[in-house]
Amino acid sequence: MVLSLRRGTVTAIVERLEGLARIEVDGTPCIAYPRLTGPVEVDDEVLVNVQARELELGSGGFDVLYANLTRGLDLAHEPGAHVMKLPYTPLQAAVEHAEERDELAETLGRMPVVCCSLHSQVAPVCAGLGPGIRVAYLQLPGGALPVSLSDAVRALRERGLVEAAVAVGACVEGDVACVNVASALAWAAGRGFDVAVCSIGPGIVGTGTLLGHGGVAASEAANAAAALRGSPILADPREEVDVSGWEEACAGLPLSHMGRGPADDPAFFAAAFAAGRFARRKLGGGSAPSRYRSARREDRRPPRDQAR
Repeated sequence: MVLSLRRGTVTAIVERLEGLARIEVDGTPCIAYPRLTGPVEVDDEVLVNVQARELELGSGGFDVLYANLTRGLDLAHEPGAHVMKLPYTPLQAAVEHAEERDELAETLGRMPVVCCSLHSQVAPVCAGLGPGIRVAYLQLPGGALPVSLSDAVRALRERGLVEAAVAVGACVEGDVACVNVASALAWAAGRGFDVAVCSIGPGIVGTGTLLGHGGVAASEAANAAAALRGSPILADPREEVDVSGWEEACAGLPLSHMGRGPADDPAFFAAAFAAGRFARRKLGGGSAPSRYRSARREDRRPPRDQAR
């Protein structure tokens, strides 16, 4: 494994978003994560990772700012953090993990957990869940690692359809970080979220083989949810769920799957919407009713043989 780094100069700031800057380095498009590498301005001298673009990796084939030599050196570490993300690599950085400060639920208490194998399913799933419930988005390794790369998550947060984003495992740039999907689910349940939506980030790891695929993370999340007494739901076709009105519910959200939009592949987006609506149905159709919350509290108690 070899890094392909190139020195360059920032020639344009195209767009600044929360946790993300789209820039140009020597006229070539580049992505920067200011919370990781420090602020970036025109004329900064930088190091850029150019390997994905040189390999022509489609939607993921863009340059990424690796280090800002002008204003990104000697940055202070996150206060109180000591657990590393990407440990023992040139990119290791200490991040406070939610398990270190917050209580984790012992079980999920039947909390619905929607498991997506593609990031493009997240927006229609959350649209299907609709407003009025507390949704935690859990980003899993298998695609892009930075949560802040996702325009969909940003739009869902602005619309109030996602309350918190969790960077799981090697993922970074979430509202909170968790060591693995099991602890992330337990954190969400412990914080009173009604639903967890799990997905890999934008883009996907693929090898052209049956199992060497980033989407397998969906099955790992489903297994963890089942083991913790949650209700795993896969974002797949569900004929028993009414998906009428999905286009209106998804209007204005970033919807794109392999370059295709809702008009090109309506079944894909409708199926993901159905998974969200099905999860909401498990809550009783609206905000989790009191009997559901009481059941969740009851289910979080340890089994009798473990309570002694």
